[in-house]
Amino acid sequence: MGKPRVFIDGEAGTTGLQIRARLQDRTDLELISIDPALRKDQNERKRLLNLADVVVLCLPDEASKEAVEMLDNHTTRVLDASTAFRVAEGWTYGFPEMTEGQKDRIRNARFVSNPGCYSTGMIALIRPLTDAGLLSEEALLSVQGFSGYSGGGRQLVDAMEGKGTHPMAGQFKAYALGLSHKHLPEMKTYGGLQHAPLFTPAVGAWRQGMLVQVPLHLSMFPEGTTPEHIHAALEKHYQGQRFIEVMPYEHGKPENAILDPQALNDTNKLQIFVFANPELGQMLLVSRLDNLGKGASGAAAQNLDVMLGLEGDQDYSVPSGQL
Repeated sequence: MGKPRVFIDGEAGTTGLQIRARLQDRTDLELISIDPALRKDQNERKRLLNLADVVVLCLPDEASKEAVEMLDNHTTRVLDASTAFRVAEGWTYGFPEMTEGQKDRIRNARFVSNPGCYSTGMIALIRPLTDAGLLSEEALLSVQGFSGYSGGGRQLVDAMEGKGTHPMAGQFKAYALGLSHKHLPEMKTYGGLQHAPLFTPAVGAWRQGMLVQVPLHLSMFPEGTTPEHIHAALEKHYQGQRFIEVMPYEHGKPENAILDPQALNDTNKLQIFVFANPELGQMLLVSRLDNLGKGASGAAAQNLDVMLGLEGDQDYSVPSGQL
């Protein structure tokens, strides 16, 4: 049997370029691409979609749905990076570390949805606590997210880099103030919650890297629960994971603790921090990740290997000088 053939549909976009950069030096995969002159030729696109062993869709929602409908075989597997199928029946959520057995579900699935960046950060913090029975599924949560501008797509990237205009361009912009961000359904579903959180994102004038924060009151937990208990539950959940690291609780103690959202750029890593003020009965959970890494393209490369059984020592970082 030859090397698995992988077709990135939408490889010229931000996510597609990042995925290709993470895969292009691999010798155990065959990357197939559409001729740029035929990019709008639907017959050629359909041919490649059906030729590939795995198709990675880096497209807007409607275009992803169209691509899936163009499959006329029962063997091509799909990894979709849009929001179109993240809570859809028949699709497996591509967060291998989320719960016990999730990696096996991804490995055996034909259709896998790559998680959203903010969702990855929030679910990484909350799902271990709902699974452990520490946090009620009825909990009413608030989530804040702060991302680099690359999460806003090509037009915002161009505007921030002096090649156009965009209403979100600037030093810092809060958005989604209608409280209906597209990541809410997956946050609720895979966070193990009965209610969608109140989510308030913002974008800043750095290219990539993000922080996701969930403030909590200790009164939300069973009597006697301490920040140390929460930290221990997170450590237990992610023990042995390569890409998710629960930072020592000491990180939560210094009054002058500072987090740089860009510290994990170009990696597939996610770090979890627990900050607390027990006297006030307050705690803050924070995840740090690259919105283009574990929040998008790094996660896609990781999921691809899980689907193909090719997991090894890959770190899914962007090779130096590739982008």
